[in-house]
Amino acid sequence: MLFVSLHNFAQNKAQTICGEYIYYPPSNVSVDDAVKIAIERAKLAALAEKFGTLISQNNSTVVKNENGQSTTDFTSLGGSEVKGEWIEDIKTPETKVSYEKEMLVVKANVCGKAREITRAAVDFSVRILRNGTDGNFESDRFKDGDDFYLLFKSPVNGYLAVYLIDSDQRAFCLLPYASNTTGKVAIEHGKEYAFFSRKSISTEEARLIEEYKLTAGKDIEYNQIYVIFSPNEFTKANDNLSSTSLPRELTFNDFQRWLLKCRNRDNDIRVDSKTIEIRK
Repeated sequence: MLFVSLHNFAQNKAQTICGEYIYYPPSNVSVDDAVKIAIERAKLAALAEKFGTLISQNNSTVVKNENGQSTTDFTSLGGSEVKGEWIEDIKTPETKVSYEKEMLVVKANVCGKAREITRAAVDFSVRILRNGTDGNFESDRFKDGDDFYLLFKSPVNGYLAVYLIDSDQRAFCLLPYASNTTGKVAIEHGKEYAFFSRKSISTEEARLIEEYKLTAGKDIEYNQIYVIFSPNEFTKANDNLSSTSLPRELTFNDFQRWLLKCRNRDNDIRVDSKTIEIRK
């Protein structure tokens, strides 16, 4: 089980920070995906350098800050939460792609606004599941056509939204379901939810639930899952239905603008971003 530590912000102002990261991707990672990963890791490096912490996410990324020196150790794809939060870019990230001894190298430089996390608040648990609805099916690696489920549990009441960002930078609203006209999903504390599954529920409830299969247009794709939770009410982004076979969607830029507004209005909102791999 992955426990994601959440934090409250003091009423401190966002600060401008910058960071750099050089990424040496494995041979099975495309140039486009390598650029995205390098940018995210540059942001993590900037947060660690500014706010200083030791945090790991998905048991794959470790960021350390000791005696004013920041070091990073990444062992797989994915972001990591540190004691700071990236709020927005203040300029377009700069990347340089090159080759050293026939090995792909991506250098990324970023600058943006970030806020320090000052005190712990509450933990929630979230698991991504493949082809099953209990914790034994937890995985971040999928094959084309696999079923996708998500387990969620919070010790406090609140509201939840889940989005998938595909390799074409489209943001799909997985939760709330399209049939939910309120734009929000209420979460009851202490209750474990198995989302995107029609099993073990009434026929009437099952009609409102969407089930999802993951697909890949390329041999390997990397998608991002955004799990957004707050004890305070918020509503989903303003999305559109472009296909009856796909969830409601919006552009990634519009999704980011919506998420920025939510964060600016609500210091208690927390976002956990996970990377999943899909193979043909």
